[in-house]
Amino acid sequence: MQVSPRVSAVIPTFGRPELVVRAVRSVLAQTMADLEVIVVVDGPDEATGQALTRLGDRRLRVIELPEKGGAQNARNTGVRAATAPWTAMLDDDDEWLPQKLAKQLAAAQATDAPRPIVASRLLNRTPRAEYAMPRRLRQPGEPWSEYFTVRRGLFHGEGFIQTSTIMAPTEVLRQVPFAPKVPRMQEMDWVLRALGTEGTELLYVEEPLVIWYQDENRPRITFEEKWQQSLDWLRRNESLVTKKAYAAIVMSVVSSMAAPTHSLKVFWLLLREAQRKGRPGFIDYVTFLQIWLIPPALRRTLRDKALSRTSSPQAELV
Repeated sequence: MQVSPRVSAVIPTFGRPELVVRAVRSVLAQTMADLEVIVVVDGPDEATGQALTRLGDRRLRVIELPEKGGAQNARNTGVRAATAPWTAMLDDDDEWLPQKLAKQLAAAQATDAPRPIVASRLLNRTPRAEYAMPRRLRQPGEPWSEYFTVRRGLFHGEGFIQTSTIMAPTEVLRQVPFAPKVPRMQEMDWVLRALGTEGTELLYVEEPLVIWYQDENRPRITFEEKWQQSLDWLRRNESLVTKKAYAAIVMSVVSSMAAPTHSLKVFWLLLREAQRKGRPGFIDYVTFLQIWLIPPALRRTLRDKALSRTSSPQAELV
């Protein structure tokens, strides 16, 4: 007798068969077995199809799209195909720890929220270090847009959400699909829009349940997008964020994409944008200057050394 799945895992992929097989295996190894895995291949990709076929698990379904439409479109396709009441997202280059879904389902059952979105901390694994993120949880009354974006120190990741940590009611993901043309911050964009629907709340499992591989030598879609697209997205969605969050996004996220241009014109444009439409604080200015003055590789090295000394998976649970 076939048991109906409680959770559908959706994984978009293209051209990375070894990575997506690792991701799928991490789903199939969950401590709860009543699940399905939907891999959406973003265009014709024979090598990926063959690699997935070799896994030989009935819980795995593969949908190959006739042409490339982007990761967000692939996620939405997977959500439409899901048969479980809950759907969890997983990027093809990440993996879940074995109790990820069981702990999120327990958290969802323990809350009074009618439609809870459940995220978790993750282990950020880089070529140089490993540390848990987010480094703190949201304070009562803190706007979610500020929790995700406004820094209290020099390094990102205090407040944070990442796609591979998200589990949500399938009906919420269908009601609020991923926006197809968001260049970065897709998770934050989706969560903020979803939280605007009735009965929807966001909660975190405190322990890390996902391994987020930050291999900076591997091309990522978000690294290749232009800063102007992110600024355009922010201007279109100004109502989703507070003024503090607006300034933080401009001076951190958008600036990190724009700084490689070494353009004084762009430097001043973004500074004026943050001051005119946002409410920057001292840390925002320091962040802005370090992004423009310190080479990215050096910033990453300093960040990883600092955070790996002060943050460990065990320390984050205290």
